[in-house]
Amino acid sequence: MPDFVTQALNERGLMAAYKDRPAYQQNDYLGWINQAKRQETKEKRLAQMLVELEAGDVYMNMKHATSAKK
Repeated sequence: MPDFVTQALNERGLMAAYKDRPAYQQNDYLGWINQAKRQETKEKRLAQMLVELEAGDVYMNMKHATSAKK
């Protein structure tokens, strides 16, 4: 996991929410963020991931019941 992602998760208190997601979602998020060529795009994707983790029931802009808050 890139340092800037770890830092953002820790600063927002979302590391546990990230780790609660299935492994495929964790990998998808990191791959999606890292595949961006421009830093601006990486930051936009990171922001989307953070919002989705806070919501708890969203994955890649889609409702996802298996990630819903308990």
